[in-house]
Amino acid sequence: MGIKAALSKPFAHYIRRKNIKWAKNPLTTQEKVFNELISKASNTAFGKDHSFENIQSYEDFKKAVPIRDYEELKPYMDRMVDGEADVLWPGKPIYLSKTSGTTSGAKYIPLTKESIPFHIQAARDAILHYIAETGKADFVDHKMIFLQGSPVLDHSKAIPIGRLSGIVAHHVPQYLQKNRMPSYETNCIEDWEKKVEAVCNETMKERMSLISGIPPWVQMYFEKLIELSGKKTIKEIFPDFSLFIYGGVNYEPYRAVMEKLIGKSIDSIELYPASEGFIAFQDSQQEEGMLLLLNSGMFYEFIPADEFFDENPTRISLKDVEIGKNYVIILNTNAGLWGYNIGDTVRFVSTAPYRIVVSGRIKHYTSAFGEHVIGEEVEKAMQYACEKCKLEVVEFHLAPQVNPKEGELPYHEWFVEFKNESQVDEKFKTALEEKMRQLNPYYNDLISGQILQNLKVRKVVKGGFQQYMKSRGKLGGQNKLPRLANDRKLAEELVVSGGL
Repeated sequence: MGIKAALSKPFAHYIRRKNIKWAKNPLTTQEKVFNELISKASNTAFGKDHSFENIQSYEDFKKAVPIRDYEELKPYMDRMVDGEADVLWPGKPIYLSKTSGTTSGAKYIPLTKESIPFHIQAARDAILHYIAETGKADFVDHKMIFLQGSPVLDHSKAIPIGRLSGIVAHHVPQYLQKNRMPSYETNCIEDWEKKVEAVCNETMKERMSLISGIPPWVQMYFEKLIELSGKKTIKEIFPDFSLFIYGGVNYEPYRAVMEKLIGKSIDSIELYPASEGFIAFQDSQQEEGMLLLLNSGMFYEFIPADEFFDENPTRISLKDVEIGKNYVIILNTNAGLWGYNIGDTVRFVSTAPYRIVVSGRIKHYTSAFGEHVIGEEVEKAMQYACEKCKLEVVEFHLAPQVNPKEGELPYHEWFVEFKNESQVDEKFKTALEEKMRQLNPYYNDLISGQILQNLKVRKVVKGGFQQYMKSRGKLGGQNKLPRLANDRKLAEELVVSGGL
């Protein structure tokens, strides 16, 4: 065991004890964060417009601050992007994280001197919790790779702009710099396919022990490594590889394919980072879900997902959440986001401590017929069908078909890229249907009532989803394919990009 590994163990136990302390006092911790946020922002433009000086409780806050998404906060955001100080948070942001928008085009999410440290700390703490629980620390002595966006910043506006992962790359602790890969030059390559090949050439001969990234893009890296090296598995290339860290999408639909590429089962840590804040990380290999970070400059609110589109949905704080219920997560942060809907739905699996799983996106759902299918359901159904039929799926997307051929009932159409299978197996379709009916009673009723016919599966050519993402300029980095939609926009674009 090297010196870094030896030193990491006592530090890991210290950090874990520190985090357990606030986790055991969740409501007090959140109340303290709430009061600090309101106090510090009371003299900002937003604070003055919403009478922060009169807010004494969460009930006061709900009356003063409505739920908003980016488009509704855009007037404040635009002032901040133009360099105005004290708009949403005291002073100016130190960075703007650029993400894909909807009606407003690109979104610019503020990162402040108060919020940035928590992005770094949370990623570090996730690893330290793993070390403290498992006692495994040898991996810190070898090389680590973080597949991420380019760290090059755009200085064309008043505040530097970049992708979150690229911005965070500027703040990697010094003690990790020598272990970290790829090189800065390689990380700056914008073209994802060229970047993956460069990363492969740079890392192939190194003792890689930790690999981190969004699963579909790590899968692409692994496949390119195997192709270039002539080896059959990743464990032959990286015998010391022992820990995979991921976020952004559910790993389970990828696990079988990834472990086949790796050549063995491997420990993994799930993270829940967002430009708006680092929300949770997997703190235990034994327990389900991720620890909700209550002491990271964010006050959380929740709206039951099935009420979200109601005129007056229920709006609650942490103390009123229930295990097993899907909620839209709302953020109030030390980066200046207030009543902010990031679009994710979460489900609590524990309240002692508060642990969550990400169950989907409130805008990524299928409910053309009133069934309101969410991401968690389609991912569980896909995993079940793959395991039952011993098939491997690269990626998939679900869209409703509301205008079928004459004489046909409407249906759900699944666009699926299989790893090796040349034809769609009827057993696969049956298993998918069976699990979906089990998971979603509304969908089951629509099938039973002959409002919908059974789902259909449409095969996507090998590399079809990658080609689609490339055609949209979203290949690699933090970009994720929507697993389901309430329209056929993506389905039709798949045809245009050559995916079918």
